[in-house]
Amino acid sequence: MTVEQFQLWLNQDPLITISATTTALLLLFLISRNIIARGIIHISARTQTKVDDILVKYIKPLRIAWLAPFLAIYLFSYLIPDYQEYIKKGALFIILWITAVTLTSLLTAFNEIYENRPDFKGVSIQSYLDIAKILIMAVALILSVSLLSGQSPVVLLTGLGAITAFLLLVFQNTILSLVASVQINSMDLIKEGDWIDVPSYGADGDVLNISLHTIKVQNFDMTTTVIPTHKMMDVAYKNWRGMRDAGGRRIQRPIRIDMTSMKICDDVMLEELGKIDLIHDHLEKRINEIKAYQVEHSDHFDSPLDGPQITNTELFRVYIESYLKCREDIHRQGLPFLIRSLEPTPTGLPIEIYVFTKTTKWEEYEAIQSEIFDHLLAAAGHFKLRVFQEPTGMDFAQFAQNIH
Repeated sequence: MTVEQFQLWLNQDPLITISATTTALLLLFLISRNIIARGIIHISARTQTKVDDILVKYIKPLRIAWLAPFLAIYLFSYLIPDYQEYIKKGALFIILWITAVTLTSLLTAFNEIYENRPDFKGVSIQSYLDIAKILIMAVALILSVSLLSGQSPVVLLTGLGAITAFLLLVFQNTILSLVASVQINSMDLIKEGDWIDVPSYGADGDVLNISLHTIKVQNFDMTTTVIPTHKMMDVAYKNWRGMRDAGGRRIQRPIRIDMTSMKICDDVMLEELGKIDLIHDHLEKRINEIKAYQVEHSDHFDSPLDGPQITNTELFRVYIESYLKCREDIHRQGLPFLIRSLEPTPTGLPIEIYVFTKTTKWEEYEAIQSEIFDHLLAAAGHFKLRVFQEPTGMDFAQFAQNIH
């Protein structure tokens, strides 16, 4: 039977035509969906690699299976010449949008595959893929209008010049976000997984996702903050990645000494403190230096203030330094290690500890810091030092009792 004879037979009995066409298309759809598409899903589920699982998850073979019957409708539309043009346009329209949605899903799958690589370092490409998705959907929209109107896509694109200003206004945030994304990636400002602090948006936590329009931050209180991407180039923020890369987290905290407890150590006190192993060598060296000075200037040395002396705050600083250098969880080289006295204040003399722990994990860092200051606050009393503390109700009650 020739094509002309087949067309004539179809035109003679429309009911048979509709029934035969529907049956053929249904059969083709069932084969593509239940055999080919489900076969692909079945095979991907049994492979060891996760790449095919991600592709199947986003591309959705069951959705792509709809292409088979519509491709058949498009290819064999000539069999019904009276309606051929309408059939071809309808089939092409559906094929176009299934393809566009599949391509955008493919880009999403590619992004997940990229971020699941073992060597992924947090450099996001999602913003670029979002631009590609917008372009795909824009092309699909132009082709759809061209298909339905019968106009050439070139004519439609030429007409876009007249509404460029409107498009720039509509896509203003998209353009700003694209520029910001390029700057963020090119200058390596933020990566997924970075800990950032953005006070103006109340964000303090890890970056979960960087897309074209938004940056999603998981705060440490388990809330989520969404920041417009282009706003990150306008506001001040802190990125803690450098701390993690350095492998050390800073401890910078003072112990405030009550200045009325500061004193020059006498012989009894020096003998007592000399029993502390961590400062024994330093104390012995300082005593020898003072004795040598006294011998050299014996003709006029008649006051403790005539030459160098040892104070309890000096010994306490030496003890802090020796104590911290004995700890295996504190960096002693490569990162700053400093114990210093700051300017006296109304709340006492601050002795500041400026060191770095060997861990950047929050829980371990806080445990180390707490252990250090618990020990040093308790040790201050052995040097006859009082840690400054605002008067409490008990202090006033004891004062009143003493007066009485």
